[in-house]
Amino acid sequence: MEMSTESVALGQRSRSESNDLLTFQTESTIFSLSRSESLWTNESRSAWETYQKPIIVMSAGGAILLSGIILSSMYFADKYRNATEFLGPAFLSIGLMILVFGLVWVPIIREKRKQSSVKRLFSYYKPPFFHL
Repeated sequence: MEMSTESVALGQRSRSESNDLLTFQTESTIFSLSRSESLWTNESRSAWETYQKPIIVMSAGGAILLSGIILSSMYFADKYRNATEFLGPAFLSIGLMILVFGLVWVPIIREKRKQSSVKRLFSYYKPPFFHL
């Protein structure tokens, strides 16, 4: 049985190289498992990264709400009455619910950003520990 020359020799790596690779893989795993990398780094996130999800949710909610308005107006204009009888009110209510969800999400994110900045500010200050 012949050994291929392309096989990787595991014993040829030094211990420091293995530790560097392990540390790099572990850090990337920690970053991927955390909710955001800004918890682990001191870099602040841009406004788009912070508000991207609420903007997308509000856009989708607005689009569904707009289609609900159009379907409801078609119902009251006596056009396509069978199709718009249930779809108009359903799209109106679902679109409004998703739009309000996105609108409420924005102040929650602002409050979390403010709390994290205050927390980060006080994390540098360590009060002295006294024994009484």
